Amino acid sequence: MSIKKNTIAAFTAVTLLTFSFGGQIFAAGSSFKDIDSVTGKDKINSLKQQGLIKGISDTQFLPSSTVTTAQGVQFISGGLQLSLAAIDFNKAPVASAIFSKVKDNAWYAEAFINAHYNDVDIPADIDPSKPITKELFTSLLIQGVEKAGNLPMINIVPVDIADADALEPAYQGTIQRSLKYNINALDANGKFNPKSQLTRAEAAIMLYNALDYLNSSSDAATQN
Repeated sequence: MSIKKNTIAAFTAVTLLTFSFGGQIFAAGSSFKDIDSVTGKDKINSLKQQGLIKGISDTQFLPSSTVTTAQGVQFISGGLQLSLAAIDFNKAPVASAIFSKVKDNAWYAEAFINAHYNDVDIPADIDPSKPITKELFTSLLIQGVEKAGNLPMINIVPVDIADADALEPAYQGTIQRSLKYNINALDANGKFNPKSQLTRAEAAIMLYNALDYLNSSSDAATQN
């Protein structure tokens, strides 16, 4: 399944999503050669072919590599096109005034600022260099998705999660909504594995699912 053109137009005029690992952006169109054993490889290749993600080369994605918090925030902020365009400031905001460990000249500082002022609740003392966990990335992504799509508040029947006792209480709501939106799914044992470090493959698949949900929501709203 490919993401529909109106989703891409809404969220990308250019390549808005990269994992911000630096280096050149390789040509879209071909497939990654190192994801054959990855569940969801078609989604990853679909995003690549549409210019939404990049690898370390045109054919290598390194799907099992972990994503740092800085890369995760850049991924969300850039991928959802969060910006300050609709906000007026007397003085331009700086990252160090909001986050104790984000330097103003860091390559990811703007992404943190944009996410913060678009209602993505990033902890003020977050360490950008640490690997991001699945539960934290999920929580930040869902907040960004709901803001970008102007989604209404919904009442849901919570899904039973086998390792619910391992969830950070503050993330329970966004994790449940990620399951409702089909952005995430529980594993074969009914677990979410919240403390696991997010991989590039997982992040890409979550992005695909998020854009697909936003596209479906937009279509439904148009028809009603």
